Amino acid sequence: MTAFFLAVHVLAAILAVGPVAVAASMFPAAARRSTDRSTSDRGRSNQGTQTDGVAALRVLHRVCRVYAVAGLAVPVFGFATASSLGVLRDAWVIASILLTAAAAAVLALAVLPRQDAVLARLTAADPAPADAGGGVARLAMLTGVFNLLWAAVTVLMIVRPGSTTGV
Repeated sequence: MTAFFLAVHVLAAILAVGPVAVAASMFPAAARRSTDRSTSDRGRSNQGTQTDGVAALRVLHRVCRVYAVAGLAVPVFGFATASSLGVLRDAWVIASILLTAAAAAVLALAVLPRQDAVLARLTAADPAPADAGGGVARLAMLTGVFNLLWAAVTVLMIVRPGSTTGV
């Protein structure tokens, strides 16, 4: 059963967290391009390009939301794997749990709401620049923090400090 839990845990991490990391990283650059188009083309007909940009942002945001929910399988099967291996109280597992919780908090409490705000500004009847107040820059930074947290968890899962495997 341990092999099953581990396989699902790793597959969920790859197939759920990976798309969130990529889509969230693409969002700020796409938002900047969309903002640049809407401000540089004021007075000209740019409805097609701006609509395309907003549509792309909506898709990226949807990917982040949907795969974030699917990503809940990662800690669920991680706990099952750690429990069946008897390593649930090991320091590297506890550190991984804390980093995973921090990554989830950054995504749920900062990245997704800021993506919502950028989309709201771009789709408003008379939109202010989507980067008003440095929103897109801050979103890019928070996305980087989210990705770094997951990178740290991945390293801990591979290296497993204190492991006797010699890795």
